[in-house]
Amino acid sequence: MKSLIKLTLVILFAVVSTTTYSQGKVTETTLKVDGVCFMCKNRIENALDTTGVKYATWDIDTQILKIAFRNDKYSVNDISQILANVGHDTEEIKATEEVYSKIDMCCKYRDPAVVADHKN
Repeated sequence: MKSLIKLTLVILFAVVSTTTYSQGKVTETTLKVDGVCFMCKNRIENALDTTGVKYATWDIDTQILKIAFRNDKYSVNDISQILANVGHDTEEIKATEEVYSKIDMCCKYRDPAVVADHKN
């Protein structure tokens, strides 16, 4: 009976250790992400709708992204690169002109006229 209990505990410890190791730790942080409208919001949040990201919510008015992600899968730099790849600048990485030029006209956050239009 004692050996059965020991075996059960060993198996349980192995399963718990493997589960904890494979999940990594979750990092919660905020990032400033340039954008101006609901289309930007959808693009930003959809780009981060991926395995390893627990949640990503971008606020149009503050341009702040609240995000929680597994730090064994991503870094802040990785998240910034994902956003740059869909056309949005962060403080860490800027979208290339080629990618930025492909976003919708109402999303051109680098254009002062577009920004002013969204503030009215």
